[in-house]
Amino acid sequence: MHAVRRLMPGFALANECKVVALSRRDPVKAAQAAAQYKIPHVFASTEELCRCPDVDAVLVTTPNACHLQDVLTCVAARKPVLCEKPMGMNADECRQMVESARQARVLLGVAQIFRFEQSTARLRELIATGEIGQPVLARSEFCYPGQGHARAWLYNRAVAGGGPIADVGVHCIDALRYLLQDEPAQVSAIGHSDAHSGDVEASAVLSLKFRRGTLATVLVSTRAAYRTPIEFVGDRGLLRALDGLTVDKNIALELWRDGQLVRSETLSNRLAYGIQVDSFARAVDGTAPFQVPGEQGWQNQIILDAAYRSMTSGRAEEMQPSSLG
Repeated sequence: MHAVRRLMPGFALANECKVVALSRRDPVKAAQAAAQYKIPHVFASTEELCRCPDVDAVLVTTPNACHLQDVLTCVAARKPVLCEKPMGMNADECRQMVESARQARVLLGVAQIFRFEQSTARLRELIATGEIGQPVLARSEFCYPGQGHARAWLYNRAVAGGGPIADVGVHCIDALRYLLQDEPAQVSAIGHSDAHSGDVEASAVLSLKFRRGTLATVLVSTRAAYRTPIEFVGDRGLLRALDGLTVDKNIALELWRDGQLVRSETLSNRLAYGIQVDSFARAVDGTAPFQVPGEQGWQNQIILDAAYRSMTSGRAEEMQPSSLG
């Protein structure tokens, strides 16, 4: 579903890479997809795909529980690999991926798509240049209607690693880290499950205290209409984008001061998926670094793990300063 809705349209917008092979467990569906998108090579496993001489790099989009083995397989084959988020099931899996890639000197990136949005770039610029002063509060929300979702494995903790905290909360966490250019010092979380959410949460609220003092909330749910607002309150102003983390429509970014709207900009994130894969292609060619290396996915997973521990213990989790590079 993700490939059809997001990834293949993204590759159609790309200028520096194209899809030459796919791997899918169901051979009938694999052949159908290859015919639909005119993909010349079809394989039944990651190992077979990595042996294809036409494949320069691999994008891992399998269910979360498969990421570790798929990434290690690509690294062993010396294929640069871009892994979908969340990077792993836990931080130890991410550590294994990063260390394996480092030792083999293989490029490893994480597909945190919202780092490639125009709206994200603009928010980061405005915060960094002091348009709202010192960020005091921040909020990122990501909801979508998940009942009857095509990815049925999202309700199985053994495959997904968690519910919307892992699935979309990782986007919110990564966006806050990137936009504030800061790291959480403390994380706490509460969650709610229902009769349809399997053994994962259906909704959750995370609280994060960043090292430079910003207090942030992350709200996620699979029980509400799609919405991705993001907001930053500073001691000199307010920045907000009603649907800041989306690629589906134009984004209205607003700057407010003293209760007055002082600037409004309309931005498009339509090219984000194409920009992401082109950026990775340039990193594969060695012409520019990829801005979301595996270490960033590892750090996000450390925070996700802390949120799930907090949900169980009812206590805030202290975060150690990152030394991942």
